[in-house]
Amino acid sequence: MKKTMTILMAVLAAASVSAAGVNVGDTAPAFTLKDTEGNSVSLSDFEGKIVVLEWLNPDCPYVQRHYKAGTMKKLATAYDDKGVVWLTINSTHYMDSAANASFKATNQLPYTILVDQSGKVGHLYEAKTTPHMYIIDGGGKLVYIGAIDDDPRGNKDEPATNYVAAALDEVVAGKGVTTAETKPYGCSVKYKQ
Repeated sequence: MKKTMTILMAVLAAASVSAAGVNVGDTAPAFTLKDTEGNSVSLSDFEGKIVVLEWLNPDCPYVQRHYKAGTMKKLATAYDDKGVVWLTINSTHYMDSAANASFKATNQLPYTILVDQSGKVGHLYEAKTTPHMYIIDGGGKLVYIGAIDDDPRGNKDEPATNYVAAALDEVVAGKGVTTAETKPYGCSVKYKQ
């Protein structure tokens, strides 16, 4: 009985560790994906740089709202001269390179869209929504995980607090991130079943 309890406790402990996923302060998991032109892009290509990861699904109304408003494009452009790299990852199982390339061209995006149809990288980061945002500092540590802002429905009376912009300002200034984790909102990532 005691041996069974010990084994059960070990299994539960292992399950809770694996269920925890990535956390703020963890080293960002390495990955390599193809971009819309078929080039391999690895996270390690940007060693020493601040990297924003944005999970995308062009069919998601939340994503559509942010792209219509130019939220992501404005942010990527605003921080480009500060050496911040913006990588968009699409883990939608039915979105291939052509669909992603079309979205990139239609929106005239200055940054890379990475194709993750298998969902491998999405699962590695435990991306749950589109958009789901991650910021990695120059040392390769995750310093922000969560929502783009505090306005899920896009209907606040006052201006939204952009969590990613606030975190980037702090990271660029060499400070710790005050709000390092928020609850992401949006559509569920459409992983292959």
